[in-house]
Amino acid sequence: MAEADVESQIGRWRGYVQRHAGVSGDDVAEMEDHLREQITDLAAAGLSDAEAFMVAITRLGSVDEISREFAHEHSGRLWKQLVLAPVKPAAAGTRGSDEFAVVLILAICSAVAVKVGLAAMDGVTFALAASLLVTPFLAGYFAWKRRPGRAPIAVVIIVFAGLAALVGLYPHPDTADTAALTGIHTPVVAWFLVGLAYVGGQWRSDQRRMDFVRFTGEFIVYVALLALGGGVLIALTIGSFSAVGVDASGFVGDWVLPAAVPGAVLIAAWLVEAKQSVIENLAPVLTRVFTPLTILMLLALLGAYVVGRGASDPGRTLLIMMDLVLVLVLGLLLFAISAREPGAPVGVFDRLQLVLVLAALVADLLMLATMLSRIAEFGWSANRIAALGINLVLLVNLARSGWLNLALVRGRRTPAVLERWQTGYLPVFGVWAAAVIVVLPPVFGFA
Repeated sequence: MAEADVESQIGRWRGYVQRHAGVSGDDVAEMEDHLREQITDLAAAGLSDAEAFMVAITRLGSVDEISREFAHEHSGRLWKQLVLAPVKPAAAGTRGSDEFAVVLILAICSAVAVKVGLAAMDGVTFALAASLLVTPFLAGYFAWKRRPGRAPIAVVIIVFAGLAALVGLYPHPDTADTAALTGIHTPVVAWFLVGLAYVGGQWRSDQRRMDFVRFTGEFIVYVALLALGGGVLIALTIGSFSAVGVDASGFVGDWVLPAAVPGAVLIAAWLVEAKQSVIENLAPVLTRVFTPLTILMLLALLGAYVVGRGASDPGRTLLIMMDLVLVLVLGLLLFAISAREPGAPVGVFDRLQLVLVLAALVADLLMLATMLSRIAEFGWSANRIAALGINLVLLVNLARSGWLNLALVRGRRTPAVLERWQTGYLPVFGVWAAAVIVVLPPVFGFA
């Protein structure tokens, strides 16, 4: 095993340890130093690099036992870390107590940008404006934290600027299908640009792409929690002012929401980054809960589609909802892969994933057949091409994922192969979303 291979193994071990409860960044650094000392001593005694690494890992002990010891020993620290920003840097690449101040400044700047942008971009939806005016600040946070170098930062800035210019210059009528497609796909492209900043220039690394998948899952959970809490607070505020004869709904809509959404995005990202080594990730837990429920829903939906009205008279709403279900399936699959322990044996959940993928594959094939029949009947349109394209992209992903899942269940493949496939295929979704924004509007005359 070459030195680079040893470093790769240590990197995988470090990422594995960081996902366990009770182990902070300082704890991981201390354990890694001890591991490296063991490897050096064993190599000096005549062992090969591979043998030294394996013996050192064995001497270090079970990560599960270590994490439980840390959790028991530092239970008070865990609760404090859940609500307090770290006083000193916890890991390489962070800047300690300055981080929250930077996040707060970026949140304020993004809120101002959204407010000004909504006033300047007449007719642009709030979602589209937010995706163009908030995600650059989120990407800026990761660029500040990761310090990836000039080239990755330049790429992100140029593509963001080009995306904003394209959206602003394309003459979309408000009611045009291409305007709606742009509004749906622009946040997707913007999120991939955030991912470029997140991986710190290592966009070819499967491990870093999977880290961004994990971040995305936790980010969605935190944003949902902040949105629920903020919604309750806003409702109570409006109700309280209404009780004293003051209508606060206009102020909330014009000022509070444009500031709250950017703030929630930046704060949620900071929370995920700050707390990821303190508690177990929530997204994988929710994935295990919703995977069997999604299987039942998907099977019931397929049955209703075949025997009911959907097969004979499929409407646009049905096609959209089925596409959303397929995207949900892909998300569940990604988050499940991101949380799977490399050496864990094949279990019931792996078989459930196989059932989920196969059911989604059948649904995708039915949707493709339906869309082709609609194109044959009504002709081509921007909406139909966009829907056909994303279903073809999903079909390739699901077909290969189903094959690899089957091989995994049969013991002929390792989880790492499935992980590499998913992380390597992710950019295809971003490329297709960009093609919808750039190519389809002029092809169909911005109609």
